[in-house]
Amino acid sequence: MARHEGGCLCGAVRFAVSKDPTRVTVCHCHFCQRNTGTAYLVEPVFAKSEFEFTSGRPKTWDVVSAGSGKRVTIHFCGTCGARVLLTFERFPDHVGTFAGSFDEPNKLGLGSDIVRHLFTDAAQAGTVLPAGVPLFHEHAFRPDGTLNEPAVLREPRAAQVN
Repeated sequence: MARHEGGCLCGAVRFAVSKDPTRVTVCHCHFCQRNTGTAYLVEPVFAKSEFEFTSGRPKTWDVVSAGSGKRVTIHFCGTCGARVLLTFERFPDHVGTFAGSFDEPNKLGLGSDIVRHLFTDAAQAGTVLPAGVPLFHEHAFRPDGTLNEPAVLREPRAAQVN
C-alpha cells in the first residue's frame, strides 16, 4: 500500500495519505493562480478517509467558488503560511492537496493517465497544454454533477490570451 507524506515549509504541520491519488487536477483558474502565486495548481486528489494530519493543525480560510457557489476551505500553516490542503463543500468525501507540499512529489503519479487540466480557457499565455490529456475549458463537472466533454490535443500547444 502506498503512503505519501508531506507538510508545510517550517514543518509545524505534517500530513500523510495512505494511497495513491484517485486523480490529479492541474487547475488553471484564476482562484488557483492566486492561491498558489503561480500559473496553475497541481492538485493530487484523495478520498478524505485516506488523508490525516500527523502533527500540528492548520489554520483555515473559507472562500465561495465563483464557479459553483460552494465553499472551498484552504488549510495552511499558521506559522509559515504554506498551503497544504483544500476541502470542498461540493465534494465532501475528497480532499485536494498541493503537490509541492509532499516530501516526494514525483512518487505521486503526476505524469500518469489520472491527470486532467481544468479551466484551460483561463491558462496564462505561454503555458503549455499537453497532448493526450483531458483538457476542460472550465470545470470537469457541471453543477449537476455530470461530466463536461474534454478536449484532447494531438500535439502540445501554448495557451493564448483570450
